[in-house]
Amino acid sequence: MSRRALTLMAAGFLTLGLGVAGTVLPVPYVVLSPGPTENTIGEVKGKPVISITGRQTYPTEGKLSLVTVAYQGGPGTRIDLFTALRGWVDPTIAVVPEETIFPPTTTAEEVEEQNTQEMTNSQDDATAAALRELKIPFTAVVVVAATEKNFPAHGKFTQGDEIVSVDGVPAVDRETISSTVRKHKAGEQVAFVVKRGGKDVTVTVPTAASKEGTPVVGISMGLEYKFPFDVNISVGDVGGPSAGMMFSLGIMDKLTPGSMTGGKSVAGTGTITPDGKVGPIGGIQQKMVGARDAGATFFLTPAANCAEALAAVPDGLKLIKVETLHDAVQALDAVRTGSGGTPGCSSG
Repeated sequence: MSRRALTLMAAGFLTLGLGVAGTVLPVPYVVLSPGPTENTIGEVKGKPVISITGRQTYPTEGKLSLVTVAYQGGPGTRIDLFTALRGWVDPTIAVVPEETIFPPTTTAEEVEEQNTQEMTNSQDDATAAALRELKIPFTAVVVVAATEKNFPAHGKFTQGDEIVSVDGVPAVDRETISSTVRKHKAGEQVAFVVKRGGKDVTVTVPTAASKEGTPVVGISMGLEYKFPFDVNISVGDVGGPSAGMMFSLGIMDKLTPGSMTGGKSVAGTGTITPDGKVGPIGGIQQKMVGARDAGATFFLTPAANCAEALAAVPDGLKLIKVETLHDAVQALDAVRTGSGGTPGCSSG
Protein backbone atom coordinates (compact mmCIF):
# COMPACT_ATOMS: atom_id res chain seq x y z
CA MET A 1 0.00 0.00 0.00
CA SER A 2 1.36 3.42 -0.91
CA ARG A 3 2.35 6.00 1.68
CA ARG A 4 -0.45 8.28 0.39
CA ALA A 5 -3.08 5.56 0.90
CA LEU A 6 -1.79 4.80 4.41
CA THR A 7 -1.89 8.49 5.27
CA LEU A 8 -5.49 8.84 4.02
CA MET A 9 -6.56 5.70 5.91
CA ALA A 10 -4.95 6.91 9.13
CA ALA A 11 -6.58 10.31 8.72
CA GLY A 12 -9.93 8.62 8.13
CA PHE A 13 -9.68 6.50 11.26
CA LEU A 14 -8.58 9.54 13.26
CA THR A 15 -11.54 11.57 12.01
CA LEU A 16 -13.93 8.71 12.78
CA GLY A 17 -12.43 8.30 16.25
CA LEU A 18 -12.75 12.00 16.97
CA GLY A 19 -16.34 11.95 15.71
CA VAL A 20 -17.28 9.01 17.92
CA ALA A 21 -15.52 10.55 20.91
CA GLY A 22 -17.32 13.83 20.28
CA THR A 23 -20.75 12.20 20.49
CA VAL A 24 -20.12 10.92 24.01
CA LEU A 25 -18.75 14.20 25.36
CA PRO A 26 -21.07 15.83 27.94
CA VAL A 27 -22.89 18.95 26.72
CA PRO A 28 -24.68 21.68 28.73
CA TYR A 29 -28.19 20.88 27.51
CA VAL A 30 -31.28 19.28 29.06
CA VAL A 31 -33.65 16.94 27.22
CA LEU A 32 -37.35 17.42 27.99
CA SER A 33 -39.76 14.59 27.17
CA PRO A 34 -43.35 13.62 28.11
CA GLY A 35 -43.47 12.54 31.74
CA PRO A 36 -46.02 10.57 33.77
CA THR A 37 -49.72 11.46 33.49
CA GLU A 38 -51.74 10.94 36.68
CA ASN A 39 -55.50 11.01 37.17
CA THR A 40 -56.22 13.38 40.07
CA ILE A 41 -59.49 11.59 40.84
CA GLY A 42 -57.81 8.19 40.60
CA GLU A 43 -55.01 6.37 42.40
CA VAL A 44 -51.22 6.12 42.24
CA LYS A 45 -49.74 2.84 43.47
CA GLY A 46 -53.02 1.88 45.11
CA LYS A 47 -53.46 5.17 46.99
CA PRO A 48 -55.85 8.00 46.07
CA VAL A 49 -54.14 11.03 44.59
CA ILE A 50 -56.57 13.21 46.54
CA SER A 51 -57.85 12.12 49.96
CA ILE A 52 -60.44 14.17 51.85
CA THR A 53 -61.39 13.54 55.46
CA GLY A 54 -63.90 15.36 57.64
CA ARG A 55 -66.25 16.17 54.75
CA GLN A 56 -68.65 14.09 52.66
CA THR A 57 -67.22 13.01 49.31
CA TYR A 58 -68.87 11.46 46.28
CA PRO A 59 -67.85 8.80 43.74
CA THR A 60 -66.81 10.04 40.32
CA GLU A 61 -65.67 8.67 36.99
CA GLY A 62 -63.60 9.58 33.97
CA LYS A 63 -60.24 11.29 34.23
CA LEU A 64 -58.98 14.71 35.29
CA SER A 65 -55.32 14.14 34.57
CA LEU A 66 -52.29 16.23 35.45
CA VAL A 67 -49.40 16.03 33.01
CA THR A 68 -45.68 16.30 33.62
CA VAL A 69 -42.36 16.73 31.86
CA ALA A 70 -39.41 14.41 32.42
CA TYR A 71 -35.88 15.68 31.94
CA GLN A 72 -32.42 14.27 31.38
CA GLY A 73 -29.25 16.19 32.12
CA GLY A 74 -28.24 18.96 34.42
CA PRO A 75 -25.20 19.72 36.59
CA GLY A 76 -23.37 16.52 37.48
CA THR A 77 -25.50 14.39 35.12
CA ARG A 78 -24.96 16.05 31.77
CA ILE A 79 -26.19 14.32 28.63
CA ASP A 80 -23.85 13.46 25.76
CA LEU A 81 -23.93 15.03 22.33
CA PHE A 82 -25.51 11.93 20.78
CA THR A 83 -28.47 12.14 23.17
CA ALA A 84 -28.88 15.84 22.39
CA LEU A 85 -28.76 15.19 18.62
CA ARG A 86 -31.33 12.42 18.93
CA GLY A 87 -33.61 14.78 20.86
CA TRP A 88 -33.29 17.53 18.25
CA VAL A 89 -34.74 15.28 15.54
CA ASP A 90 -37.63 13.98 17.70
CA PRO A 91 -40.65 16.33 17.48
CA THR A 92 -41.98 15.16 20.87
CA ILE A 93 -38.76 16.14 22.67
CA ALA A 94 -37.22 19.52 23.41
CA VAL A 95 -33.50 20.15 23.94
CA VAL A 96 -32.89 23.35 25.89
CA PRO A 97 -29.81 25.06 27.35
CA GLU A 98 -29.00 23.84 30.84
CA GLU A 99 -29.30 27.32 32.38
CA THR A 100 -33.01 27.52 31.47
CA ILE A 101 -33.69 24.72 33.96
CA PHE A 102 -30.75 25.11 36.33
CA PRO A 103 -29.72 28.78 36.78
CA PRO A 104 -25.91 29.17 36.99
CA THR A 105 -25.99 30.03 40.70
CA THR A 106 -28.34 27.16 41.61
CA THR A 107 -27.45 23.53 42.25
CA ALA A 108 -29.53 20.57 41.10
CA GLU A 109 -30.38 19.87 44.75
CA GLU A 110 -31.62 23.43 45.23
CA VAL A 111 -33.80 23.20 42.11
CA GLU A 112 -35.30 19.94 43.38
CA GLU A 113 -35.94 21.48 46.79
CA GLN A 114 -37.58 24.48 45.16
CA ASN A 115 -39.79 22.24 43.02
CA THR A 116 -40.88 20.31 46.10
CA GLN A 117 -41.76 23.53 47.93
CA GLU A 118 -43.64 24.86 44.92
CA MET A 119 -45.62 21.63 44.75
CA THR A 120 -46.58 21.96 48.44
CA ASN A 121 -47.63 25.59 47.96
CA SER A 122 -49.53 24.65 44.82
CA GLN A 123 -51.54 22.04 46.69
CA ASP A 124 -52.55 24.56 49.38
CA ASP A 125 -53.45 27.17 46.75
CA ALA A 126 -55.40 24.55 44.79
CA THR A 127 -57.45 23.64 47.87
CA ALA A 128 -58.11 27.32 48.59
CA ALA A 129 -59.19 27.96 44.98
CA ALA A 130 -61.49 24.91 44.96
CA LEU A 131 -63.18 25.86 48.22
CA ARG A 132 -63.65 29.45 47.05
CA GLU A 133 -65.25 28.22 43.82
CA LEU A 134 -67.56 25.98 45.89
CA LYS A 135 -68.22 28.84 48.34
CA ILE A 136 -66.98 26.78 51.29
CA PRO A 137 -65.60 29.22 53.91
CA PHE A 138 -62.07 28.97 55.31
CA THR A 139 -59.50 31.31 56.80
CA ALA A 140 -55.97 32.27 55.86
CA VAL A 141 -53.32 33.82 58.08
CA VAL A 142 -50.00 35.44 57.25
CA VAL A 143 -47.01 33.67 58.79
CA VAL A 144 -43.28 34.30 58.94
CA ALA A 145 -41.67 31.98 56.41
CA ALA A 146 -38.07 33.09 57.03
CA THR A 147 -35.95 35.99 58.20
CA GLU A 148 -33.06 37.56 56.32
CA LYS A 149 -29.62 37.67 57.88
CA ASN A 150 -28.20 41.11 58.67
CA PHE A 151 -31.68 42.61 58.94
CA PRO A 152 -33.46 43.61 62.18
CA ALA A 153 -36.01 40.77 62.13
CA HIS A 154 -33.36 38.03 62.16
CA GLY A 155 -33.34 36.39 65.59
CA LYS A 156 -36.46 38.27 66.66
CA PHE A 157 -39.04 36.24 64.77
CA THR A 158 -39.54 32.49 64.63
CA GLN A 159 -40.49 30.60 61.49
CA GLY A 160 -44.23 29.95 61.67
CA ASP A 161 -45.05 33.03 63.76
CA GLU A 162 -48.59 34.09 62.83
CA ILE A 163 -48.66 37.85 62.27
CA VAL A 164 -51.71 39.27 64.02
CA SER A 165 -51.12 43.01 63.60
CA VAL A 166 -48.55 45.67 62.71
CA ASP A 167 -48.69 49.00 64.58
CA GLY A 168 -52.22 48.02 65.63
CA VAL A 169 -53.33 47.43 62.03
CA PRO A 170 -54.85 43.92 61.58
CA ALA A 171 -52.65 41.74 59.35
CA VAL A 172 -55.34 40.82 56.86
CA ASP A 173 -52.85 40.08 54.05
CA ARG A 174 -49.19 40.43 53.08
CA GLU A 175 -49.65 43.74 51.25
CA THR A 176 -51.25 45.36 54.32
CA ILE A 177 -48.25 44.32 56.41
CA SER A 178 -45.71 45.51 53.83
CA SER A 179 -47.44 48.85 53.26
CA THR A 180 -47.63 49.51 57.02
CA VAL A 181 -43.89 48.87 57.37
CA ARG A 182 -43.14 51.13 54.37
CA LYS A 183 -44.82 54.06 56.10
CA HIS A 184 -41.84 54.22 58.45
CA LYS A 185 -38.47 55.79 57.81
CA ALA A 186 -35.35 53.64 58.07
CA GLY A 187 -34.49 53.18 61.74
CA GLU A 188 -37.98 53.78 63.10
CA GLN A 189 -39.54 51.12 65.32
CA VAL A 190 -42.37 48.87 64.11
CA ALA A 191 -44.55 46.98 66.61
CA PHE A 192 -45.67 43.51 65.53
CA VAL A 193 -48.05 41.26 67.43
CA VAL A 194 -47.52 37.60 66.55
CA LYS A 195 -49.17 34.44 67.77
CA ARG A 196 -46.47 32.03 68.96
CA GLY A 197 -47.21 28.81 70.84
CA GLY A 198 -50.84 29.83 71.17
CA LYS A 199 -49.99 33.15 72.85
CA ASP A 200 -49.85 36.72 71.53
CA VAL A 201 -46.30 38.10 71.67
CA THR A 202 -45.26 41.69 70.88
CA VAL A 203 -42.08 42.02 68.80
CA THR A 204 -40.70 45.50 68.20
CA VAL A 205 -37.96 45.96 65.59
CA PRO A 206 -36.52 48.91 63.67
CA THR A 207 -36.74 49.18 59.91
CA ALA A 208 -33.69 49.13 57.64
CA ALA A 209 -33.22 50.28 54.07
CA SER A 210 -33.28 47.58 51.41
CA LYS A 211 -31.04 47.71 48.33
CA GLU A 212 -33.79 49.69 46.63
CA GLY A 213 -34.01 52.07 49.58
CA THR A 214 -37.40 50.78 50.74
CA PRO A 215 -37.92 50.44 54.52
CA VAL A 216 -38.03 46.74 55.47
CA VAL A 217 -37.54 44.59 58.56
CA GLY A 218 -36.27 41.49 56.73
CA ILE A 219 -39.01 38.88 56.90
CA SER A 220 -40.38 36.64 54.15
CA MET A 221 -44.09 36.03 54.53
CA GLY A 222 -46.29 33.11 53.55
CA LEU A 223 -49.94 32.18 53.81
CA GLU A 224 -51.16 29.40 56.06
CA TYR A 225 -54.66 28.18 55.39
CA LYS A 226 -57.08 26.87 57.98
CA PHE A 227 -59.50 24.65 56.10
CA PRO A 228 -62.64 23.16 57.70
CA PHE A 229 -61.54 19.64 56.69
CA ASP A 230 -58.37 17.85 55.62
CA VAL A 231 -57.27 17.57 52.00
CA ASN A 232 -54.21 15.43 51.29
CA ILE A 233 -52.61 15.23 47.84
CA SER A 234 -50.02 12.58 47.01
CA VAL A 235 -48.38 12.24 43.59
CA GLY A 236 -44.97 10.78 44.39
CA ASP A 237 -41.96 12.53 42.88
CA VAL A 238 -43.88 15.11 40.85
CA GLY A 239 -42.69 18.64 41.64
CA GLY A 240 -43.43 22.22 40.67
CA PRO A 241 -46.64 24.28 40.60
CA SER A 242 -48.04 23.42 37.16
CA ALA A 243 -50.61 20.85 38.37
CA GLY A 244 -52.45 23.40 40.52
CA MET A 245 -55.55 23.80 38.35
CA MET A 246 -56.01 20.04 37.93
CA PHE A 247 -55.71 19.54 41.71
CA SER A 248 -58.47 22.12 42.21
CA LEU A 249 -60.75 20.35 39.73
CA GLY A 250 -60.05 16.97 41.32
CA ILE A 251 -60.93 18.33 44.77
CA MET A 252 -64.14 19.87 43.45
CA ASP A 253 -65.14 16.64 41.67
CA LYS A 254 -64.78 14.66 44.89
CA LEU A 255 -66.73 17.21 46.94
CA THR A 256 -69.73 17.42 44.60
CA PRO A 257 -72.28 14.79 43.51
CA GLY A 258 -71.89 13.31 40.04
CA SER A 259 -68.98 13.37 37.64
CA MET A 260 -67.60 16.66 36.33
CA THR A 261 -66.30 14.96 33.17
CA GLY A 262 -69.27 12.71 32.47
CA GLY A 263 -66.85 9.79 32.27
CA LYS A 264 -64.65 11.43 29.62
CA SER A 265 -60.85 11.67 29.71
CA VAL A 266 -59.73 15.25 30.27
CA ALA A 267 -56.17 16.40 30.92
CA GLY A 268 -54.78 19.84 31.57
CA THR A 269 -52.12 22.01 33.11
CA GLY A 270 -51.73 25.43 34.68
CA THR A 271 -50.71 27.05 37.92
CA ILE A 272 -53.46 28.28 40.23
CA THR A 273 -53.72 31.19 42.64
CA PRO A 274 -55.90 31.07 45.76
CA ASP A 275 -58.46 33.28 44.00
CA GLY A 276 -58.62 30.93 41.01
CA LYS A 277 -56.46 32.56 38.34
CA VAL A 278 -54.79 30.05 35.98
CA GLY A 279 -51.18 30.81 35.01
CA PRO A 280 -48.86 29.62 32.22
CA ILE A 281 -46.42 26.73 32.48
CA GLY A 282 -43.41 25.32 30.63
CA GLY A 283 -43.12 22.19 28.50
CA ILE A 284 -46.59 22.48 26.98
CA GLN A 285 -45.58 20.46 23.89
CA GLN A 286 -44.36 17.46 25.92
CA LYS A 287 -47.37 17.67 28.23
CA MET A 288 -49.83 17.53 25.33
CA VAL A 289 -48.07 14.46 23.90
CA GLY A 290 -48.23 12.77 27.32
CA ALA A 291 -51.93 13.63 27.64
CA ARG A 292 -52.80 12.22 24.21
CA ASP A 293 -50.75 9.06 24.83
CA ALA A 294 -52.73 8.57 28.07
CA GLY A 295 -56.01 8.69 26.15
CA ALA A 296 -57.14 12.26 26.81
CA THR A 297 -59.33 13.88 24.17
CA PHE A 298 -59.67 17.32 25.80
CA PHE A 299 -56.82 19.47 27.10
CA LEU A 300 -57.40 22.44 29.44
CA THR A 301 -54.80 24.99 28.32
CA PRO A 302 -53.74 28.20 30.09
CA ALA A 303 -54.64 31.13 27.86
CA ALA A 304 -51.04 32.36 27.90
CA ASN A 305 -49.86 29.02 26.46
CA CYS A 306 -52.43 28.84 23.66
CA ALA A 307 -50.29 30.11 20.77
CA GLU A 308 -47.44 27.74 21.67
CA ALA A 309 -49.85 24.83 22.13
CA LEU A 310 -51.56 25.41 18.79
CA ALA A 311 -48.25 25.07 16.98
CA ALA A 312 -47.74 21.51 18.27
CA VAL A 313 -51.12 20.06 19.27
CA PRO A 314 -51.30 16.29 18.61
CA ASP A 315 -54.06 14.90 16.41
CA GLY A 316 -57.19 13.97 18.31
CA LEU A 317 -56.64 16.40 21.21
CA LYS A 318 -59.01 19.38 21.54
CA LEU A 319 -57.52 22.43 23.23
CA ILE A 320 -59.76 24.40 25.62
CA LYS A 321 -58.56 27.84 26.69
CA VAL A 322 -58.91 28.70 30.39
CA GLU A 323 -57.99 31.83 32.32
CA THR A 324 -59.65 30.99 35.63
CA LEU A 325 -60.80 27.95 37.57
CA HIS A 326 -64.36 29.04 36.86
CA ASP A 327 -63.60 28.88 33.12
CA ALA A 328 -62.37 25.30 33.59
CA VAL A 329 -65.53 24.33 35.51
CA GLN A 330 -67.74 25.77 32.76
CA ALA A 331 -65.68 23.96 30.12
CA LEU A 332 -66.16 20.65 31.93
CA ASP A 333 -69.90 21.29 32.06
CA ALA A 334 -69.86 21.61 28.26
CA VAL A 335 -67.69 18.50 27.87
CA ARG A 336 -69.96 16.46 30.15
CA THR A 337 -73.21 17.51 28.48
CA GLY A 338 -71.80 17.54 24.95
CA SER A 339 -73.28 20.99 24.44
CA GLY A 340 -70.14 22.38 22.82
CA GLY A 341 -69.32 26.02 23.34
CA THR A 342 -65.93 25.45 24.92
CA PRO A 343 -63.49 28.28 24.02
CA GLY A 344 -60.71 26.90 21.87
CA CYS A 345 -57.20 28.28 21.70
CA SER A 346 -56.36 30.89 19.10
CA SER A 347 -53.02 32.21 17.93
CA GLY A 348 -54.05 35.78 18.53
